[in-house]
Amino acid sequence: MLSAKIKEATKVGHQETEKKVVLRIKGISNDADYVELLKCFYTYFKAVEKAIAPYIETVLPDYRERRNSSYIKADIEALGGAADELPVAIAPEVNDAVQAMAALYVLEGSIMGGPYIVQMLQKKGIEKGFSFFSGYGAESGQKWGSFTAVLNALPENELDKVKAIDTANETFCRFGDVFDGADLLASSRLG
Repeated sequence: MLSAKIKEATKVGHQETEKKVVLRIKGISNDADYVELLKCFYTYFKAVEKAIAPYIETVLPDYRERRNSSYIKADIEALGGAADELPVAIAPEVNDAVQAMAALYVLEGSIMGGPYIVQMLQKKGIEKGFSFFSGYGAESGQKWGSFTAVLNALPENELDKVKAIDTANETFCRFGDVFDGADLLASSRLG
């Protein structure tokens, strides 16, 4: 199954990106810090959503019902922030439905991990701005299952599988780059 191949092939990129997110969460001490974390997610999700838009709705019928950057923007605003002064985000190259689903695999996976992020933030005293990271609640398993079913059925040949794995790896890599860019942006504001 393609989803299992992507999971295995992106393990290193996933771990590296996750380390950056966790490190950022550990540095959060107030709502403003949390807004800065959300800005990283917002700018990247928005970039990837734009890249996959021409291809995704034809293959994933419930795409519009899924969590997206609008939820992140709402959380930023609920915390008193604004979706401006964003770090640079560069989406992976997406030229077809297979690549679109591979990029979305990374985004959907981060949504599945959202409840753990909420727990970490609550331990730091953050009390609101969780509409995005709360994910799909009781429907999470079903949403992930329906997503992976479409992903697994999509590739028509080995080249499609290779493209999907490459796109997922690029998606993780570029997501991690957003956090590096946010650190540079914050340093330039201080300096």
